[in-house]
Amino acid sequence: MSRISVRGFAVASATAVTAVGSVVGVASGSTAQNNDAEAAATDLTLLADIPAGQQAQVQTASLTQQADVQAIAADASAKKEAEEAARKAAAKSAIEKKEAAEAAEKAAQEAKEREEAEELASRSATRDASSFTVQSSYSIAEIQSMARAMVPGDQWTCFSNIVDHESSWNYQAVNPSSGAYGLFQALPGSKMSSVGSDWQTNPATQIKWGLNYMNERYGSPCGAWDFWQANHWY
Repeated sequence: MSRISVRGFAVASATAVTAVGSVVGVASGSTAQNNDAEAAATDLTLLADIPAGQQAQVQTASLTQQADVQAIAADASAKKEAEEAARKAAAKSAIEKKEAAEAAEKAAQEAKEREEAEELASRSATRDASSFTVQSSYSIAEIQSMARAMVPGDQWTCFSNIVDHESSWNYQAVNPSSGAYGLFQALPGSKMSSVGSDWQTNPATQIKWGLNYMNERYGSPCGAWDFWQANHWY
């Protein structure tokens, strides 16, 4: 091979590298890509100094390198797109979870507020013992009507069950063995005087005492009824 042809081959090889560099610049968005492309176009004229067989080898090598560069650029682009899609999916999932948690918290708060409002309404509707007219005697129906007006609606069944078992709604019932007295068989009966001196003759006073007792000792009439069922006393 002559010096000229060797020189030509070297220049052509450099030209091929320059062309490949231009492709790399295009794939990576280099700002110098136009200059590289112009330089590559100029240098390609030097291929004329190389024999035809060697030109083919140089061109083949150049095209192979260009294909490799394009494949690398395509892989990088695909990877970038996949990472971006994964980021967007993760962000969307996080937003959906946050919204679901906020909705659940809001629903729980609303349910709590409704429950508190219902309980308040139930308690505000009850009457005090002093609001009933005093009578010389009372029927069971009258006593139960008084109790319904004083006991919260959600506690009525439990309250009624206890009175049914203790005195059958007889406000003057006396236990012959122990002396327990009244609707709730208080022992001694005089302890009901804490809410009214007419505890012996006024069912409303007894109801007030019995309701206070159940709330203070068991939390509610239903708490007292649960205990009664397990022990047959309260």
